[in-house]
Amino acid sequence: MKTAEAEMQAEPATADTTGPPRQARPGDGFSTGLFPDVSGNVSVTLSSHIMNPLCRSELRTKSDDVIRVLGSIRNVFTLDRLRALAAVAVHGSIAQAARSMHMTPSGVSQQLAKLEREAGHPLLEPHGRSVRLTHAGRILAGHADRLLAQLAAAQADLADLGDEVLGPLRIGGVGSAVRTLLPDALAALAAEHPRLTPTVVDGEAVDLLPRLLSGELDLLLIESWANRPLTVPEGVTLRTLVSEDVYVAVSDRHPLADRESVDLADLPDTVWACCPPGTEPYEALVQALRARGVEPGIRYSVAEHLTQLALVARNLAASLIPAMSRHPAPPGVRFLHTRPPLRRDVRAAWLTLNESPPVRACVAAIEA
Repeated sequence: MKTAEAEMQAEPATADTTGPPRQARPGDGFSTGLFPDVSGNVSVTLSSHIMNPLCRSELRTKSDDVIRVLGSIRNVFTLDRLRALAAVAVHGSIAQAARSMHMTPSGVSQQLAKLEREAGHPLLEPHGRSVRLTHAGRILAGHADRLLAQLAAAQADLADLGDEVLGPLRIGGVGSAVRTLLPDALAALAAEHPRLTPTVVDGEAVDLLPRLLSGELDLLLIESWANRPLTVPEGVTLRTLVSEDVYVAVSDRHPLADRESVDLADLPDTVWACCPPGTEPYEALVQALRARGVEPGIRYSVAEHLTQLALVARNLAASLIPAMSRHPAPPGVRFLHTRPPLRRDVRAAWLTLNESPPVRACVAAIEA
């Protein structure tokens, strides 16, 4: 495991050269100039006449001005370095921040080392095997958040100038939501916005959220259970699309199959089929059973509800099934209301700073 010293790598003491210096123009005489390059860095250049003996005294008299200019440059922060600081504030470590920015930890460390020199204050300090923001780091990270939010708002406003929804839209969702909510929405989007090119992957929130935060996905359809609400990092917008009941699915040969509802406390020796450990459905099932004094016996770890229902139909297990996954169900399955009631929400999630016309169009199509 990396130590705090490894996280806070020292940057090589080399000059920051991002391009060739600006060439002097004949006839300029003695002059100084500040020329920002495309990365936001600023360079100071002197004309080719500096070595003219007539100009040497002027060079000496203006050297202090040049030094003052160079000193003032230290207080100009580049967006890339502010993004690196904001990412460390959100993710809690340089390694996680690097993954979210598709950079190496060494690259992020170098950006932060430059930012510390520009700020004139330490921004990070060791904390166990990782790092944390200093007081100055937290102050600057707050300003970085506001600046990046304003920049994203400006980009969104410019994007809104065009009426056409086009380009890629990368969607990730839990299987039941993808199967039930997306086909009609995607068909409507294809008819209304033919230049939009959506792609879809399915998975669980535990796997999809990191891909949203890293920028691999634009929009998620994820689930939140009432007895175990989904938590998301700051900067993620959530909108509830569906709120539904959850049922206990049992075989019609199960001793309790003739009931309309069942208390989970009445299922102490039941074998369960459920999504894999760490997923929202798994944790919700475990918490619901333990709240009723039952230790869960989860023997079948399968992600797809239809596979779980196939096991239920053969009287091999019971399963918690949301309303939208009851159809189609194989013959021989009974759905019982739970006591106390269990509910699940399906929510759209996207990065607040990356909200775009395609994201808004897709959410609107699902809600239509």
